[in-house]
Amino acid sequence: MTTGIDTAALYRLQTWLSPSFPVGAYTFSHGLEYAIDGCWITDVESTERWLSDLLRFGTGYADLVFVAAGWDADDSEALALATARALAMAASKELLLESTAQGAAFVQAIAASWPTEVCDYFMGLEQKPYSVAVGAVAAAHGVPRRGTLHAFAHAFVSNLISALLRAMPLGQTDGQRLIAALEPIVDEAVVSAASTPLAEVSASTPISDIASMRHENQYTRLFRS
Repeated sequence: MTTGIDTAALYRLQTWLSPSFPVGAYTFSHGLEYAIDGCWITDVESTERWLSDLLRFGTGYADLVFVAAGWDADDSEALALATARALAMAASKELLLESTAQGAAFVQAIAASWPTEVCDYFMGLEQKPYSVAVGAVAAAHGVPRRGTLHAFAHAFVSNLISALLRAMPLGQTDGQRLIAALEPIVDEAVVSAASTPLAEVSASTPISDIASMRHENQYTRLFRS
């Protein structure tokens, strides 16, 4: 549960992680486009298993650890360590682009609308991992750690389901069924990531990683990843 969050913090989280916030999340599929093209996911059930694995064992879980690390970082050295690990965890060129392009857009939009000193740190980086930036900005604005993790996980799931609805024959109701089914998995991932030290972050979803790598050379593409 998200407890102890005031209306101002909730307003910011809803804004920053809304589909309308200009980070370009709608342009990425996280390798799902290839998985659909290769018939690795074909319906609601196989899609639910795929997304569940990402949240439990893959990039969904790892990114939540990086959000927490960004939130916890109390100086530039800690931010640098979280940033380096987040960049190193990208399993493909496109997943790295997905993180850093959204990170750059997020920091730019925050600096223009909710400026905070931590933006200066990220502005000085060539590559800005989205997850770390979200955590650090949330902490700087006094947004609770647990609420930040939960909102980030929900946005991760929602963005991928949005991509799925555009790339395969699923309806809006199917999308809502998936969001509902993944609710306990999201909570499980948040609880696990919240207590995982940065040094112990891991991800093990090789099929998803392969889908992302193959997407780089896919003949026709709707998405950048």
